[in-house]
Amino acid sequence: MLADNHFSTSTICAVATAPGVGGIAVVRISGPQALLFALRLFHYRGKQLLIEKVKPRHAYYGEMIADGELIDEVLLTYFRAPHSFTGEEIVEISCHGSVYIRRRLLESLIQEGCEMATAGEFTRRAYLNGRMDLSRAEAVADIIASESKAQHQMAMKQLRGGYSEELNALREELLRLTGLMELELDFSEEDVEFADRTELLALCDTIEAKLRKLIDSYRLGNAVKRGIPVAIVGTTNVGKSTLLNNLLGEERAIVSDIHGTTRDTIEDTIHIGGYLFRFVDTAGLRQTEDAIESLGIERSRAKIQEADIILSVLDATRLDEAHQLEHLKEIWEDRAHRAMLVLINKSEDLDEATQQTMARRIHESIVEEVPCLFISARSSLGIERLQQELVTIMDEAKASEADLIVSNARHHQLLQEAYDALGRMRSGFDAGFSTDLLTLDLRHAIQSIGAITGREISSDDTLHYIFQHFCIGK
Repeated sequence: MLADNHFSTSTICAVATAPGVGGIAVVRISGPQALLFALRLFHYRGKQLLIEKVKPRHAYYGEMIADGELIDEVLLTYFRAPHSFTGEEIVEISCHGSVYIRRRLLESLIQEGCEMATAGEFTRRAYLNGRMDLSRAEAVADIIASESKAQHQMAMKQLRGGYSEELNALREELLRLTGLMELELDFSEEDVEFADRTELLALCDTIEAKLRKLIDSYRLGNAVKRGIPVAIVGTTNVGKSTLLNNLLGEERAIVSDIHGTTRDTIEDTIHIGGYLFRFVDTAGLRQTEDAIESLGIERSRAKIQEADIILSVLDATRLDEAHQLEHLKEIWEDRAHRAMLVLINKSEDLDEATQQTMARRIHESIVEEVPCLFISARSSLGIERLQQELVTIMDEAKASEADLIVSNARHHQLLQEAYDALGRMRSGFDAGFSTDLLTLDLRHAIQSIGAITGREISSDDTLHYIFQHFCIGK
């Protein structure tokens, strides 16, 4: 049910389509008097419609008239509560995309008694009316902001329930055991035990494992949401900037034969195979006395640590230079969990036998498992295969993760808080703490899990923070 506040009595309106001039715009009205206010302006076949004559989910073609002025010919569609996006009475008016028409419609609706909607207010009302939980409401914003197939799929899973159903089930189990433990406190003088401690620890093991998996999935989810960071690294003049320009299809980075031309990181994004990749061209790794270049190299090393994929570029014409393989080995040893590809650039004139010899040298320097691709950033040789390898890396990463991937920073923080609270409870249990202290940590875990879906949120400030990042009209 809708919270007992201003939302329960006010009727709001806003343009629900994107800003700018377009063929069509949609003005959305939501609230108890949505249909009444709309019909005061709407004329169907030359006369005003009676409320009782309007059928839900039917489109009516007519005219919007205010103060005797014809504003536009429109389509009016009515959605009866609670069978609407917000759970309230909703009217959607499809008009021409003129800036003047949209502004005039809103002004007329406000004169009739509507209020301008704030950012995210339609979705907030849907949440308060129980039409969706908070995690699904946040998924609406992610769907609107999605720029790639992977982002869209991830947001759609969350909108359809995502991990909220699983978390709610875990929360209910914890509530059951917490209730039994608190019941023991009421019968402390009788020295009875209602909660099976073995069952409690087993349940904690299960919940901690699921929470850990969700927490660990955040790195992938955040990368997919913001652009998968790919660091292009190597020594000077191996063709890193040329490779970046080739991938982006534009002259984004300066290319020169002078060593140390790139003195800072250069970033840009591109969609490949349904993923948004964020490529970072780094300063060439070498020993230098130049203070500015040294600072750029330090920044490059930091970007390597932040990357999810490392492209280590070698110059096929200078592979005999020891420092190339030395830097390659250093990057390989520091790569941690990150995926890595070795790109042997400027290889357009190499025959197959020479390529095999070079690949053996590289494998001897590090390990045989690292994929080696022979490319030419200048002539685009091997670039299509490189793109396919990047997509394969992400497909395999998604397949190895839980079906549900966390991409929301608020959810990640709350999951971590729940995990930490269960850890404290377990430590307290092992130390022989009293039941009342153990239940405090269990309650904290329950509240953190519930706050993801909105079960434990009561603060208007918290809700305002969540919905203020939505666009107007959603």
